[in-house]
Amino acid sequence: MRLYLVRHGQTPANVAGVLDTAPPGAGLTDLGRRQAEVLVGALADEPVAGIYASPLPRAQLTAAPLAAALGHQVCVQQGLEEVRAGDLEMRGDQEAVATFLGCLAAWMEGARDRVMPGSTDGHTFVTRYDRAVRAIAARHSPADTVVALSHGAAIRTFTALCVSGIDGPAVSERRIKNTGAVVIEGDPDRGWQLVRWAGEPLGG
Repeated sequence: MRLYLVRHGQTPANVAGVLDTAPPGAGLTDLGRRQAEVLVGALADEPVAGIYASPLPRAQLTAAPLAAALGHQVCVQQGLEEVRAGDLEMRGDQEAVATFLGCLAAWMEGARDRVMPGSTDGHTFVTRYDRAVRAIAARHSPADTVVALSHGAAIRTFTALCVSGIDGPAVSERRIKNTGAVVIEGDPDRGWQLVRWAGEPLGG
């Protein structure tokens, strides 16, 4: 299966630079809505067999134009949510952001026991996200191409821990802008291989 893990469109919290990870979270900005529309053209040549989104509204709003254009429904998949910031929620100061990113980097480099302040450790996160990806894969054939709208930190962390072709320290130095994507191929049992890291928005 080929799986596009796409970050949602821009939100007001992204513009403000705050850690907005708890449900329901912010919706999309005008730019975020345009980014969602551009996904339609960016993925027009892909034989998309299914479209999924996290339970957070910003992911579903980003998925909606693509689903409408392709005649699919957006399937809400529990587990695709963002890494929860816990005690750092809605903070945008340098200390909070550094702590959040530092915890992600530790997980990516193998220290999964580290706990995000007021939240969970890396083991808990990867178990949750892997379960969601497995649930999606179970609904599709190996030849299918599937799109899942998710969240930047979650996509990066899952890629570092569960995808071959790029190591954790390298991922910790990369970013995924709104409607950027990581494209992987494989399956949950035999493993996933990195096909493409598209850090810039799909379609520009």
